[in-house]
Amino acid sequence: MTGAAIAITLVLIITIGITTGTVAFFKLQRHRSDAVAMAEFRRLAEEAVANQEVLHGRLTELHDRLAAVETLLRSVE
Repeated sequence: MTGAAIAITLVLIITIGITTGTVAFFKLQRHRSDAVAMAEFRRLAEEAVANQEVLHGRLTELHDRLAAVETLLRSVE
């Protein structure tokens, strides 16, 4: 009976070890994929900020040109 108990305990310990290792591996893979996704989001956010800065510059330029046209129209009257 003791031999059977030792064998069952040994199989149980090995099964728990393999299960724990497998769960840890997939958890690590999920964290890696999350890190890759966050890096992509960060890149997209930086690109959006750069595009917004360019757009802000263009809008400022258009505002200045519109102000110049308004001034010209007022001087004509």
